[in-house]
Amino acid sequence: MPSTQSAEPTLAMIAAVILAAGKSTRMKSKLPKALHPILGKPLLRFAADAARDAGVVRTVIVVGHQAEIVRETLGPEFEYVEQHEQNGTGHAVQMAESLLHDWHGPILVLPGDAPLLPAEALQELIAKHIQSGAAATVLTATLPDAGSYGRVIRDPNNNSVRGIIEAKDCTEAERLIQEINTSVYVFHPPRLFEALKQITPSNAQGEFYLTDVIALLSQSGHIVQAHIWSDAEIVKGINTRRELVELTQTLRMRVIDQHFANGVTIMDPGTTYIDADVKIGQDTVILPFTMISGVTDIGEDCRIGPGARIADSVLGRGVWVRDSHVVASEVGEDTKIGPFANLRPGNVVGAHVKIGDFVELKQTVLGDHVSAGHFSYLGDAEVGHNTNIGAGVITCNFDGMRKHKTIIGADGFIGTNATLVAPVVIGENAFVAAGSTITDNVPDGALGIGRGRQTNKEGWVAKSRLEQGAEDQT
Repeated sequence: MPSTQSAEPTLAMIAAVILAAGKSTRMKSKLPKALHPILGKPLLRFAADAARDAGVVRTVIVVGHQAEIVRETLGPEFEYVEQHEQNGTGHAVQMAESLLHDWHGPILVLPGDAPLLPAEALQELIAKHIQSGAAATVLTATLPDAGSYGRVIRDPNNNSVRGIIEAKDCTEAERLIQEINTSVYVFHPPRLFEALKQITPSNAQGEFYLTDVIALLSQSGHIVQAHIWSDAEIVKGINTRRELVELTQTLRMRVIDQHFANGVTIMDPGTTYIDADVKIGQDTVILPFTMISGVTDIGEDCRIGPGARIADSVLGRGVWVRDSHVVASEVGEDTKIGPFANLRPGNVVGAHVKIGDFVELKQTVLGDHVSAGHFSYLGDAEVGHNTNIGAGVITCNFDGMRKHKTIIGADGFIGTNATLVAPVVIGENAFVAAGSTITDNVPDGALGIGRGRQTNKEGWVAKSRLEQGAEDQT
């Protein structure tokens, strides 16, 4: 359930309102803009995570277009309020009053499509707001050409904020102002909700602007401050597919730079894709054409790639993965995978294991020092330590209706092209002869043989050719 305020809230208790109700028709997508993925996370998650890292204890998301999908994707850690008609940012924040009317700590308001917004900027903004006792504090930045951004109007006498003018409503003189609104604010709750009741849609867009609250508060004699952030890139939002790709590239390089700072070598950043929540240990080397996604944790001294895909997996220290896929699996230290291996979801691989060319694993547990070198499929299986899996070994785990398990004990040897028909148990220190089809359990220390006896027919080749020649002459 979402967190709620205590009986005696303090100024240090921060709530956030994130605006994510827009249709974003320019994206031309059936998926809500807030849910478009960037580096493994929905776009809206970046704003929510920045707010959380800045100290926010309660987050309300204003939803509208495809609201149910947004709720289902982001889950119950947030509170939601719906804006049925998109009548502007002021109207959107008004919707949140039903949940926050009795909140006494500051309320942070931010857009849901600003993935470059850092938690540090929000922390400084909140701190300045609390220290100054302002009714509102605006996060601003400066641009030589402010373009379509709203301009911040300062009071020449005390440098406080007198108002924010949207670009479409600016005079020629106001267009020359370089300080811009980032659409990020902190408000005193009663002052905010009182002012929201007074704004009108008398502007070029015919909408209720949240920016009009700033002017109303200033005109009423309340303190309105601004906090200038040095990096103007934070204002960049996403309205089109091109902007989605451009900001993804910016974030991708920031993630890579952070891994560089943590002691990771990435040989070719241009062909390496690493999601935002991936962790990589010191002295690991990432080779070209590698994708590491989801919630993945890679240990120290690993070598990943070239051509590797790692998703939602945990890799221990010293793991090598070459030209292979590892998905939703755990891999122990000093294990070597590939080339061209495929670890499908649900595997737990021990330490010092060898998984070689064209080996496929699914829902399989491998003990330490297991070797599966070539062309094998192990599905729904358990393999004990020090066991060798020969080339072409197959576990037949599906009987057409349900899956069955294969258990192979420790210190065993499964010969080339053996077929193990589950459910079946191969005991410890047991051997299976090459080419066998095993349908019954093999006891500890036994040799299992499941193949027809070889028969050699002397002179068969010459006789067959002679008979064939006779047929050809008829």
